[in-house]
Amino acid sequence: MKIITFDIEDWFHILDNSSTQSVDSWSGFESRLEEGVDRIIGLLSEKNQKATFFCLGWVAENYPGVIRKISNSGHEIGSHSYAHQLAYQQDRKQFGYDLKKSIELLEDAVGKKVISYRAPGFSITESNLWAFEALAENGIEIDSSVFPAKRAHGGLSSVNLDRPFLIESNGYKLKEFPINTRQILGKQFIYSGGGYFRLFPKFYLERAFSSDSYVMTYFHPRDFDSNQPVLSGLNAIRRFKSYVGISGAFGKLSKIMDENEFVSLGEAAKMVDWETVQELSF
Repeated sequence: MKIITFDIEDWFHILDNSSTQSVDSWSGFESRLEEGVDRIIGLLSEKNQKATFFCLGWVAENYPGVIRKISNSGHEIGSHSYAHQLAYQQDRKQFGYDLKKSIELLEDAVGKKVISYRAPGFSITESNLWAFEALAENGIEIDSSVFPAKRAHGGLSSVNLDRPFLIESNGYKLKEFPINTRQILGKQFIYSGGGYFRLFPKFYLERAFSSDSYVMTYFHPRDFDSNQPVLSGLNAIRRFKSYVGISGAFGKLSKIMDENEFVSLGEAAKMVDWETVQELSF
């Protein structure tokens, strides 16, 4: 089961960057979102594959035509929050308000129910496990926020599952599709999206995608945009992580899509026997 998903945010939606953290600052940046989304939709059409797009409510509010274009092309719309803030920096009330606002804006844009979610930066950690209950309370049925390895924004390294599972939280249940990992030199690495995908060489990615039975991808329009501006204020490590390998990423993805059949998150959920999967309680 190989699942293709995209997190729809603009080039300046980089987490932990003071100059772009405030929603009020975003109007000062020129958007490259429509061009990036068109590039992705065109590739999916060429390969005749459908994807899930986790979209910001802010995008639906300011660029509803972009969200409608994705939906009208036959792809699924999920929530990626409203304001692209780290979930563990919010309390439960703030998280719930942001989530509800994003769902309402996305549903208004496409006229369809939104039942899937991915936290910005995979920022559901041991400190905010209440987020799973909040998701279910707001009608979310499928989540893809679990990053089962250590990372800059936390991750849930205690969850050692590279396959779909059920989350139980105070009587609610969620279908969880975690990011998949691979062991390299005794450490768990993620190769299926973001900077990891851009950094690893094509021959390694082709082998990993072809041999792993479960793959959950997470790409962004900016991963394929060589002409995007470079944000100021990033230290050397952040700059490297944010911009490494962008020029070759689109070609890598195109080649990997030629060699693998991907499905959307909704289609993947139909393929799982949820009566037999492992269930974790939080």
